[in-house]
Amino acid sequence: MSHLHQQHRSRWKPFQLLAAGLALAWSAQATASVTNPVIGQLLWSEEFNGASVNTGVWNLQDGNGCQIGLCGYGNAELQTYSPNNASIANVPFESGTRALAIQARSQTVGSNLFTSARLDTRNKVQVQYGMIEVRMATPNLGTGLWPAAWMLGVSPQTWPRNGEIDIMEMGHKAAVRAEGGAPSSNHFVGANVITWQQAACVPGNESCAASTAWQTDNWHVSATSLANRFVTYRFYWTESEMRFSVVDNGVEHNLYNAPLAVNSSALQAPFYLLLNMAVGGNFTDAANASQVTAPLPGTMYVDYVRVYQLDGKGQVKLGDQTAPEVAGKFGVFTDNTAVDAKLVPGTNADIYLWNTASTGAGNTAPYEGSNVIAWNYTSPGQWFGGGIQARQARNLSAYRANGVVNFRIKIPANVGFRIGVGDTYTNQNWINFPANTTAYGLVRNGQWAQASIPVSTLLGPLVAAQSLFDVFMISSIDGSLPASGFQFAIDDIVWKAGGNVATRMLTQVATTSVSQTGPTTLEFRTMTKGWADVHYTVNGGAQENVRMLLRSGVNTFTAGGLKAGDVVRYTFTYWDTARNFAVDTAPQTFTMK
Repeated sequence: MSHLHQQHRSRWKPFQLLAAGLALAWSAQATASVTNPVIGQLLWSEEFNGASVNTGVWNLQDGNGCQIGLCGYGNAELQTYSPNNASIANVPFESGTRALAIQARSQTVGSNLFTSARLDTRNKVQVQYGMIEVRMATPNLGTGLWPAAWMLGVSPQTWPRNGEIDIMEMGHKAAVRAEGGAPSSNHFVGANVITWQQAACVPGNESCAASTAWQTDNWHVSATSLANRFVTYRFYWTESEMRFSVVDNGVEHNLYNAPLAVNSSALQAPFYLLLNMAVGGNFTDAANASQVTAPLPGTMYVDYVRVYQLDGKGQVKLGDQTAPEVAGKFGVFTDNTAVDAKLVPGTNADIYLWNTASTGAGNTAPYEGSNVIAWNYTSPGQWFGGGIQARQARNLSAYRANGVVNFRIKIPANVGFRIGVGDTYTNQNWINFPANTTAYGLVRNGQWAQASIPVSTLLGPLVAAQSLFDVFMISSIDGSLPASGFQFAIDDIVWKAGGNVATRMLTQVATTSVSQTGPTTLEFRTMTKGWADVHYTVNGGAQENVRMLLRSGVNTFTAGGLKAGDVVRYTFTYWDTARNFAVDTAPQTFTMK
């Protein structure tokens, strides 16, 4: 089975379905609940009244997309995102209101001439059904600014199979705004829903992304500019229908002519929230920096995000909802080896061969049992690769501390290869097995042999054990492509916990934070009653692992020798005294000011 090796989520693609009816059909119900909703209790809210952005709720992005192999975030965006561009501030045009402030600036970072901010609640807050309400204000957009409040499905499947819901976005191309007769980008706001649809699988749209916004009346044109004033955006959502609206000067306007029928299972799963303001890109008329006319700095304000019950439906889940696997043995691909849990291709996992131009089915006999992953490499000078992908994210954090990944492989001794894993954040890590070299116990004699890689080494500093997607990958080594054809096979892949089997990831984590305490110092903090470690890197350098100082239920550690612009990436491991095991937190970043 062929599969694209690079898998990323994006919010806009140039190729969209030519008929909106093929994406999501209009609802024929005259009395849909989303049309005559009964709004119930408030389930969750973020009021943005604190001193700073709550990192217990929001992840702040740091980079231009290149750090995850997706420069421009798949949209040819011109900015780099920085946590420094997001703050809680007093709103200058509405006395007494504090709000999240996302500011786009004319500021050079590397090859990018602009900075802005992007926040999301991935693995922290997930919403399923209800009425989501966002009160926000946008700046003078001119040409180039692209503010949005949107959602992505929590499924580990690649975009667009995980689903995308754009509650609001502005900054459209002039050609798009022309149909609505909007005098400027400040008067025009739209919504969108993107899913995978078979009918959208046409040449030029290999992702099969189907958009409801394509050639569809999905917008509101305000009589007065939306710049620097608050309006309220609402998204009504049940298992069968969706409705988008904007409350502008006290009047609620629908963004679509009629509710949308939910005809994709992706839209019936939980979603997480995103808030951002991009600069330039395919969505706008600013393909390069010289075409950006928006006055900068420009600030987008979000007064609150609230989630209500809708006709008795709706729920909000906090924390990482991926249940941890029990420490012991986890089978990735095995028949006879005794394991506590396992993946089964075709049931809860899939085997992918990425480059069918170089590799096809092989005929090597299994090492054990009746199943084997056997491939035949036939195109010298080309790359090869494939892997095993879980259909749902797997939490294997119980294996991080002292675990190993054992696998059997039969491959010629003169062929170099690498083994990797990847998480749902798109982080990957790879371990090289050079030709004619013994590594991780693998005897290179061309026969079946076993390798054992420590889990901590295989994961590296960035891959999140609590949210694994690609649980085993193999590929050629860049710059060391095979010079002749050969057969190779893989079998009996098992994750095995070591002596310390306590490390697990909870659905809720302790409060953690970082704060800059001086021009060269950064303080890490966890609110726990037991010990805690911080693991951090500076500008992608070597990882430091430090036991924090515990005093009165608070662990702290201050890192020094830093300077403005340094990017610090960090995670925590702490002991949960109530549950009597250790917890790994998700990776985060902080940029020194």
